Amino acid sequence: MLENVSSLFSFSKNCSSNINLSVHISAHSKIKRIIDIIGALVGLFITILIFIPVAIAIKKNSQGPILYSQIRCGLQGKPFRIWKFRSMYNDADQKKHLVENQAKGHIFKNNADPRITEVGHFLRKTSLDEFPQFWNVLTGEMSLVGTRPPTPDEVQWYNERHWLRLRVKPGITGEWQVNGRSLVDDFEEVVSLDLDYQRKWSIWYDISLIIATIKVVLHRKGAH
Repeated sequence: MLENVSSLFSFSKNCSSNINLSVHISAHSKIKRIIDIIGALVGLFITILIFIPVAIAIKKNSQGPILYSQIRCGLQGKPFRIWKFRSMYNDADQKKHLVENQAKGHIFKNNADPRITEVGHFLRKTSLDEFPQFWNVLTGEMSLVGTRPPTPDEVQWYNERHWLRLRVKPGITGEWQVNGRSLVDDFEEVVSLDLDYQRKWSIWYDISLIIATIKVVLHRKGAH
């Protein structure tokens, strides 16, 4: 617990900005929050059902923990700890500098990342690795629909336009996930999609993105 608090404190500077960042109206929506809670409870129920087979597969495939956590920057840059099923080898973070970044701008992406395990490829292709994030939604750190939560080392290079994407809560899904998922490899395009989401936001638009995400995941479109 103390280690978690220390990590959050040490990363808080990286996630902070001198820009006076106003909060988007969606962050205060009680209906959106109710939908998040209901969706999170359903998602966590599914997570419980798949936990044992996923855990066995992960442990058999490689050494290391079943769950992976990482500090991300959330609403207004507030740092939080995100949770996923581990899809990479245990020393992946230490070897990140050895992998070529195929994306443009302040995101990291490699379509043939050697740090991803065999089971990890399946988890990512089916989006099963994302299911523990429903806990982050339940606690209010994330939403079902929002922006992709960036890492502190990405945020430290943000300009004023980039910071605008953090006016909403980070989401398990969002505009960029539905419109290409891993096929979107230009950070400026990610920012444009996130800002489009803010302009178009409504409860019904959130629901449409959730439905679209389910379709995309079932067809395993655009994931690596």
